[in-house]
Order: sequence, then structure tokens, then C-alpha cells
Amino acid sequence: EVQYNPSYDTMFAPEFGPVNPFRTQQMAAPRNMLSGYTEPAHINDFMFEQQRRTFATYGYALDPSIDNYEVSTKYIGSIEEAEKNQGLTVFETGQKKMEKRKKFKENDASNIDGFLGPWAKYVDEKDVAKPSEEEQRELDEITAKRQKKGKHEDDKPGEEKTILHVKEMYDYQGRSYLHVPQDVGVNLRSTVPPEKCYLPKKQIHVWSGHTKGVSAVRLFPLSGHLLLSCSMDCKIKLWEVYGERRCLRTFIGHSKAVRDICFNNAGNQFLSAAYDRYLKLWDTETGRVSTSSMTASENLFIVGRNVSNCLVIMWENEYYVISGDADGKLNIWDWKTTKLYSRLKAHDKVCIGAVWHPHETSKVITCGWDGLIKLWD
Repeated sequence: EVQYNPSYDTMFAPEFGPVNPFRTQQMAAPRNMLSGYTEPAHINDFMFEQQRRTFATYGYALDPSIDNYEVSTKYIGSIEEAEKNQGLTVFETGQKKMEKRKKFKENDASNIDGFLGPWAKYVDEKDVAKPSEEEQRELDEITAKRQKKGKHEDDKPGEEKTILHVKEMYDYQGRSYLHVPQDVGVNLRSTVPPEKCYLPKKQIHVWSGHTKGVSAVRLFPLSGHLLLSCSMDCKIKLWEVYGERRCLRTFIGHSKAVRDICFNNAGNQFLSAAYDRYLKLWDTETGRVSTSSMTASENLFIVGRNVSNCLVIMWENEYYVISGDADGKLNIWDWKTTKLYSRLKAHDKVCIGAVWHPHETSKVITCGWDGLIKLWD
């Protein structure tokens, strides 16, 4: 801080100290940074952005290197475009010449019947919005396509047949595979629910036979010694849960993917619903269709039976819930606290279905879109 008025000689006297004889005039100039001398300057942000966008859009902008009184008349870039647009920027719009629609005029209020006022119609206004002949033809074509697309094609029922995969359907005592086995170490005839339910921890078997994703699996009522599965390959298969766990029979009769299946109370028959809109009642033992096929106007996705005889069992002391997700995982939850107890990687694709075994509550059967059926314990 200078606290006195220095003289001219003092202000412009050379600096004290040695002088570099090799310093050029440019090097001798005062500098406050390495490359030169900078001075602060104020630039309006809005004006700078306005000119930048105008130059990027129209190809011209105001010349910033001239004095203030000439700013509004000098441009850089495309001078012809600037003269054509009269120097308009991107934030300004020119006046557009618009022809107003003419109205019928009748402003005489004394004419009670003919007075129009501000409610007068336009001269070219049409009272009836009726399409032209060409537009009507296009609309008729679009309507016909939609109606054709919305109609269901007459799906013919698939050829109903069955394939037995075991040598003999009956054993030496004349019993079919529907007979509940008594030599598996578990009382499958018991009607009393198990007292405890255990969480499955590992995979113990995989049933493979479907060529596409499996839609649903169902256990044989009460005993659970047989497993029924349906798939997107239009087939239904019956499997053993105990013993060799073979594929016993294949049921073929749907022309499209089978979505759901369900046993009756006795297990000697089951229903199947498919995307061909047919609902069929099968004989579990012989593989024949017991009744004529029923059709629905829309696709069938689910079949069921009386709720009082469902295979879902609620234990008094244990309350686990199992679910599958899109990642192919089997989740085991606590019903009351919603705590996730376990998560198993069951399938490579979507885990679409899971079911508890009615007697061995530590066993769970899952099916997925990878075409596999797995048994967990």
C-alpha cells in the first residue's frame, strides 16, 4: 500500500538489481503468469451463450472485436445469412405472416334469428366429419386386418396317444403303478400331516425328458409317490418319485404348449390345459382321454380342483413358504416374519413351479424353463 504520492521518476524508474543483457523486449514486458499478462474482464453469460448458439445454428454472430457503437451492425461468419434473417438470434423469432381464417359475419344484435357474434363458424369449416372415399377404403382395410388378427384360428385337437416307457404296466400281483408302495421306508398311506417341516439343503435327483421348459409339476394326491409334469413341448409325463425314479408314461394330445395340470382327488384322472384352448381329462393308468375335449374361447392357463382337497398343507408349528424366481432360484421363507431362510440355485432359467412332498416334508420338487425337474432334500 502506497501512503504518499510518488513522483513520475519514482514510478517509472528501472528495477534495482542486475539486468539480464540477453533479455528481449518481449521478455522484459511485465507478466503475471508464465505466458504473459492477464487482466480480468466481464462477459455477460447470456450474451456469450446467445452468440455462440446463433453462430452454431445460423453461421453468423456479432463481431466482438469492435467498439460498442458498432456492435449491432458488424457480423462475422455468414454475412448474407445475417442480412437475410435481419440479425435474428436463436432466442428470437421473426414475425410470421399468417392468414386468418375467415368467419361468417353477422354482428347485428337486433337480428335475433341470424345473429352470430363471436360464435360464427369459419367459412371453410365442415359440419360433418366424414372421411373421403380413399380414407374410408384405408379404414376398412385396417378394420379387416384387426378383425382377422383377433379371430382365433380353428385349432384342431392334437392326436391323442400315449407311450408306456416300462416293460409291464402291472406287477406280479396285478397292481399298476398307481398302487401306493409300502417298501420305501415312509408310510405313504398316512392321512396325518407330519409334525415338523425341514428345509431342503441339497439336490438328490434330476428328472430329464422334456425337450423344452417345464410349466408345472403335481404330486399324486395324498401319497406323493408319483409326479406329473407338463411342458412347452406339448407333452405330459408321469414319473416315479421313489425307487428308480423312471419315466412311466408320456401323454400326447395337445397341439400347443401345456400350461397346467391337476389330479382329481383319487389320482386316477387328471386335467390338462394348453395354449391350443383345449381342456382334456386323462386316465392316469391307461393314458386315454376319458371324455371328449372341451374348448374355451380364450387361452387356458390354469386348472384346479376343490380347495378342501388341495395338496397344500399348513403345519401347526411350522410355517415355511417356498417360491421360485426369474433367476432360477428356490426361495424358502418364514410366513410370519418374512425372513428368508434359504436360497438355492435350482435352475439355469426361470423356476416356474415348486411343491412340497406331503409325507417327507424335507423334500421339495421344482421345475423350470430349462426343461428339468429336480428333487431336493
